[in-house]
Amino acid sequence: MAKLTRKRKEAEAKLEEGKLYPVAEAMALVKEVNCTKFDASVDIHVHLGVDPKKADQAIRGTVTLPNGTGKTKKVLVLCTPDKEQEAKDAGADYVGLAEYIEKIQKGWTDVDVIIASPSVMAQVGKIGRVLGPRGLMPNPKSGTVTPNVGAAVQDVKGGKVAFRVDKFGIIHSPVGRVSFTAEKLTENVVELVSILNKMKPSSSKGTYLKSVSVASTMSPGIYVDPKSLN
Repeated sequence: MAKLTRKRKEAEAKLEEGKLYPVAEAMALVKEVNCTKFDASVDIHVHLGVDPKKADQAIRGTVTLPNGTGKTKKVLVLCTPDKEQEAKDAGADYVGLAEYIEKIQKGWTDVDVIIASPSVMAQVGKIGRVLGPRGLMPNPKSGTVTPNVGAAVQDVKGGKVAFRVDKFGIIHSPVGRVSFTAEKLTENVVELVSILNKMKPSSSKGTYLKSVSVASTMSPGIYVDPKSLN
């Protein structure tokens, strides 16, 4: 078992084992127990009462966090020449098609999000084996395959994040940085959970929000009372 650092022990001592914290209190605590010297990411983990193996329960979608994520994402837009200026004006970091497909085939994936116009998806499919495992493959459900590439770039730059349930039924998503106020973190968490609640499949039975926890990078997790998120 790995040995806990002094800071980690001090952080865990501030948490009550087994307690479910109201969301506002949890977000204040996640700042207080942060163990890092840098502006760590704050992430949420939501265990849903779904069976991801069933198509109608494989939850995936997007949410625009009201206060953003605190991270500037690098965006590549794959499109035809007539869409390039629209993408550049919206703030895309990289714009093009053939040259970037070739770079990706050679192993380049130094981007956070890839947006593609529908007309080029046949060509983008050639690099699906590279992009898929890295979570970079454009998808209509996440809004990254669209004719409105400019609006999609602005959404991503403005705090839009994609999420999908993993094989254990858990959603993992960033909700901000430790430097955010507890109020801004709370607003982001509430917005994400609100979207998840709206996406509850009719075939999902029993408890939908099984558990909700938040944690900053390298710091202990804090369990949130789901009732405080309604």
